Amino acid sequence: MNYWLVKSEPDVYGWHHFNEQGRAVWDGVRNYQARNNLKAMRLGDQVLFYHSVTNIGVVGLAKVVRESYPDPTSPEDLRWVVIELEPVMALDKPVSLARIKAEPLLANLSLIRQSRLSVMPVRPTNLN
Repeated sequence: MNYWLVKSEPDVYGWHHFNEQGRAVWDGVRNYQARNNLKAMRLGDQVLFYHSVTNIGVVGLAKVVRESYPDPTSPEDLRWVVIELEPVMALDKPVSLARIKAEPLLANLSLIRQSRLSVMPVRPTNLN
């Protein structure tokens, strides 16, 4: 099993939207590295759901329920893919970016090193 982090702006598509929907197509990714990460996700992989811009931090856990397939929002451009996620649980207390940055073991996490990347792996090799 692999672990990932996906970022979304809470005012655009926050945890509450995701939880109400119950399943989400993770679409609109237009960065090659993030796209490659979507392609690497496997059924059952665990995903940290991260709010960016406002209320910044990890707010919930999700799982991959469908592996990558062509992004239906871009039918003319087959370079882009989507995956499908389901919520597993909300965190009782969000894990803030400040708390993540304060943890030395997380210094190499992509969230810190590549802050604009919207889909990223969370692997032991990311950790000190």
